[in-house]
Amino acid sequence: MKTLLSAALAALFLSGAAQATTPANADASQEAALKKLVEQRLGEGVKVESIRKTPYGGLYEVRVGNDIVYTDAKADYIFVGRILDAKTQQDYTRARIDEINKIKFADLPLDSAIKMVKGNGKRVIAVFEDPNCGYCKRFRQTLAEMDNITVYTFLYNILSEDSAEKSKNIWCSPDKAKAWDEWMLRAKAAPAAPASCNTPNEKVLELGRKYKITGTPTIFFTDGTRIPGAIDRNGLESKLGSVK
Repeated sequence: MKTLLSAALAALFLSGAAQATTPANADASQEAALKKLVEQRLGEGVKVESIRKTPYGGLYEVRVGNDIVYTDAKADYIFVGRILDAKTQQDYTRARIDEINKIKFADLPLDSAIKMVKGNGKRVIAVFEDPNCGYCKRFRQTLAEMDNITVYTFLYNILSEDSAEKSKNIWCSPDKAKAWDEWMLRAKAAPAAPASCNTPNEKVLELGRKYKITGTPTIFFTDGTRIPGAIDRNGLESKLGSVK
């Protein structure tokens, strides 16, 4: 509660400052100038994807990678946190992050993923995982407890030097889904793959970069939204129930 109150007070303070300095009608040239100024404020190497004026408090939304921060019209203040509707508790920041990070699920190259079907398989997710990822192994335990789900696993080798080799051995196994579970759930390594076996490793790496996936696991749902990181069974069931 203390953290939420502090964030709310900071937002109110910043809102007042922004209202005093924001012109009534910001045009594209102003936003372009503000974008350049914010990049200078945030430091070398930080790339601002876009800036747009928000309908609340005279703030400007600053998109940096998959994240959002806020600023005033002169970039005198940078606000890091969430904008909440005080009456409804709606999280505007979370909604915007979900929106800008959405993908078109139908565009995923599912032939480059390991497919696992449990029960009727009606509920569908895609997940990017690394064979050396501890949180991915925890998420696999969660999936082992669930039913009526189809999981497409993209082997996204970003954590260790031998991640690609482990993924190749699993991909080239006669039963990919079984070999993946054997490794992730029971630490039973797959036999060495023949040199002639080709994998989609590089294709998946490019796909991950395209979708700006920086950690594993990253879970995608059929509505295009994502959850970065492991999620427990209750959270996953709740999310799947909300997907239209």
